Amino acid sequence: MTSARPAYHGDFGWHLGVLLSAYQSSVVTVLGEVPHGPRGYQTLAAVVHGDQPSQLALATHLGIDRTVMTYLIDDLVAAGLVERRLNPADRRQRKIVATDAGVGLYTDLERRVRAAEDTLLAGLEPTERQALRHLLRRVACDLRDIEPRPDPCDAVDTLPRSEAGAAVHRAG
Repeated sequence: MTSARPAYHGDFGWHLGVLLSAYQSSVVTVLGEVPHGPRGYQTLAAVVHGDQPSQLALATHLGIDRTVMTYLIDDLVAAGLVERRLNPADRRQRKIVATDAGVGLYTDLERRVRAAEDTLLAGLEPTERQALRHLLRRVACDLRDIEPRPDPCDAVDTLPRSEAGAAVHRAG
């Protein structure tokens, strides 16, 4: 006689992995025009919404290696989405500022990303989606405050080979 085992519904890490994979797949299609895809979009969002005094502060805020950030900003500058300006508070620093074109593109992309997220989270009621976003933001911000941030580029090494190649291609 065998005992019945409870159904396996995955663990927290598995749930996050499935959600992240689905998120990346759905959002990448929306961000086709942004250099570096999701990373470029997140950088543009931080520039539009934030007030980081320098490129280095922006890299630290986003958890992006400063060398990688230089190339990313170079590409966003070349696309006309951001520009480097002297920081009036410290002339040794360059502040990254969104151009009008960058703000316009970000506004459009923000709407499209939200629509993709809502499609992804269609199994939840709108109030549940809002609660999930709020809780994820809270946990993520709390972690930023208490844990040193590893180099996000190292995360590519933990992806399955097919995803790692796609991520490197998107970042390059």
